[in-house]
Amino acid sequence: MTAPAERIYSALIRDNTSAREDLPAGVREHVASNGLRQLGAGALQSSGDQMASASTVLPWLFGVLGVPSALTGVLVPVRESLSMLPQAMITPWVLRVRQRRWVHVTGAIIQALAVAAMALTAAFTRGLLAGALIITALAVFSLGRCLTSIASKDVQGRTLPKGQRGQITGWGTTIAGLVAITLGLGIRLLGGSGTPTTQLVILLTVAAALWVGVAVIYAGIREPDEDPAAQSTTEQSTAQQSTAQEPKEPKHTEEAQEPTGGWFTDAVSLLREDRPFRHFVTVRSLLLVSSLSPPFIVALSVANGVEALQGLGGFILASGVAELLGGHIFGPLADRSSRRVMSLGAGAASVVILALVAIVQLSGGGSAGDLPPLLFVLAYFLLTMLHTGVRVGRKTYVVDMADGDQRTRYVAVSNSAMGIVLLLVGVITSALAAVHVAAALVMLAVMGLLGVVLSARLPEVSAS
Repeated sequence: MTAPAERIYSALIRDNTSAREDLPAGVREHVASNGLRQLGAGALQSSGDQMASASTVLPWLFGVLGVPSALTGVLVPVRESLSMLPQAMITPWVLRVRQRRWVHVTGAIIQALAVAAMALTAAFTRGLLAGALIITALAVFSLGRCLTSIASKDVQGRTLPKGQRGQITGWGTTIAGLVAITLGLGIRLLGGSGTPTTQLVILLTVAAALWVGVAVIYAGIREPDEDPAAQSTTEQSTAQQSTAQEPKEPKHTEEAQEPTGGWFTDAVSLLREDRPFRHFVTVRSLLLVSSLSPPFIVALSVANGVEALQGLGGFILASGVAELLGGHIFGPLADRSSRRVMSLGAGAASVVILALVAIVQLSGGGSAGDLPPLLFVLAYFLLTMLHTGVRVGRKTYVVDMADGDQRTRYVAVSNSAMGIVLLLVGVITSALAAVHVAAALVMLAVMGLLGVVLSARLPEVSAS
């Protein structure tokens, strides 16, 4: 471990060196370098996500290429659901991989190739063919994200001690926010709503290069030499020794067994038999308010005739500022209590939505410019920032609540369950939005408030 890496890491991360004793001996001296690599890879990945976003950039690209509007509606469901649904199915394969960083590297390469395919498609095709090819590439991209999603949390839990994981996630989000701000300003200054195809192709090409960088950086992480299952047994022994000194809520550290009845049977069994985990998945399902509501805010702004919000750069800029602030605020808080960060983020998002709906309805429905554009910008910004808190909190929670292969199973099964929930909630909110956008927003807000109530029953699993 080099001294410069230690100094940089200590300047960025509140580091309790005694917590490193809980890690395997082979990685204790590499905490700083591992942390910096995970921070850098996370920042590049988040920046790539901004440049190839299924909720902003790709819909805008579809409009430029003349893709039928019916295909635009499947972008976000494909992106979100396909990155989660297959995770339980591929978990048995992941559990057989000793060095989990290579799973992440493979996923990053797949994402790079998929985004490069989108760029090539945008450069040489138009219309229905372009839309079909880009959606196909997006599906492949999402499958690559399955691998990185599972592996990143597992590697983080095996190489970084508690009390630092949320900070790493938060710093990565902050750096990505800076990139998004720069990107948003650049697009606004260079063309705004008139961004040509060439600039969008360049944007996607840069995003593909970022994922190549993710693969290169992540390949250098040092993981424990022993098999993950053996490490899980060691972690269980350590946890048992510390129980007498520090009685807390029960933590699941048992060694995960290879599924004997297939991935689906294993997933159902885990949800049925592991009550704390089932409760976490239930709460997480109800906290979708901050992730699904921003597109409806955009719809409300369009109904109000806010032309400025139709520019791609404006949305990316608002998202970047929100992530810049949110990552810095919520990362350290998640290491103290990831449960409270999830709960407070979702609760505040619900309040923002209900307040906006009330204002719009009191103004007569918000038609034809009755409301100032700043209102929608502010709402979009707040929801994006609060979603950063919810995301950092639930990622940190699932990493902290288990060890070894059990952590891998938790991540995979919870994400697969969320893929199904996203599809169901998406169908319901879309149906409500067909009647009135406000109805969909109110439903999401009510779900969020219910999730806040139920989250009070979640055990504390963070460092303090």
